[in-house]
Amino acid sequence: MTSTYAVLSEGLEKRFGEVRALRGFDLAVAPGTVCGILGPNGAGKTTAVRLLTTLLRPDAGSARVAGHDLVREPEAVRRAIAVTGQYASVDGDLTGRQNLRLFARLHRVRGPAERAAELLDRFGLTEAADRAASTYSGGMRRRLDLAASLVRRPGILFLDEPTTGLDPVSRTFVWDAVRDLTADGTTVLLTTQYLEEADQLAHEIALVDQGRVAHTGSPARLKALVGAYVEVVVADAGALGGAAGVLDRLTGGEPAFDHDRNAVGAVTRDTTLALPRLVRELDAAGVPLLDASIRPPTLDDVFLRLTREPAA
Repeated sequence: MTSTYAVLSEGLEKRFGEVRALRGFDLAVAPGTVCGILGPNGAGKTTAVRLLTTLLRPDAGSARVAGHDLVREPEAVRRAIAVTGQYASVDGDLTGRQNLRLFARLHRVRGPAERAAELLDRFGLTEAADRAASTYSGGMRRRLDLAASLVRRPGILFLDEPTTGLDPVSRTFVWDAVRDLTADGTTVLLTTQYLEEADQLAHEIALVDQGRVAHTGSPARLKALVGAYVEVVVADAGALGGAAGVLDRLTGGEPAFDHDRNAVGAVTRDTTLALPRLVRELDAAGVPLLDASIRPPTLDDVFLRLTREPAA
């Protein structure tokens, strides 16, 4: 395998008893980018992250992380990465400053006091630096936890749902920190339940389904796979058939009816379809129109249409 990728896995498999959590997990992450790992519960996201961070050993397949073989060189992999899990790992009895100095000393970072001060400032924690971490809000503790992961400037950072439960201000701090990291060359693998977060941060998304990477691409590319949603609201129920015929001809998608609203919609992958043309076609067909819209797809649409329910 080539080492031109920050993370490269081929055919990773992991079984827990009779359950096949991973069934040939292939992933390629370019250096200095954010890769969002999305998928339904039970799809294999957490297992994949635990394998790539050496917390589990694969049953089959291979991977290189920061150029190091996952199985033969696990200590080298650990030296190159940092992991921020779903729960804060800082010591609540220590102050924010003491926590960061402790992590810096454990990692033998030169100038631990200076590095701690730099990170406190970066994450907006300077004013609270000398308070016990147990007095911090949830958002502040999350930011302190992320700062602790960055004490030794890792080449690859694994973020497992880093903003779960955070208020908008704290979430913005984390987002800005991730953008700064990638601008400095750090590679970030991000699992998140907030699709907006992946849309904002990820250069590439790996959509995991039933133990495999089912789709990869930029957010824009994945949205193009599912298409925009076209909806027409008519004046009376008798016009729904005519509206559906127009949508069928213009979009090629199967019309879906909302009889309570006298509405009909369909998915289109025709990027040239614009609202003025849609309205003209409906008018030409004699459809009494109340409203029409073309909504660009979101990552929620991608998630819902390109994944299945997890296997039992």
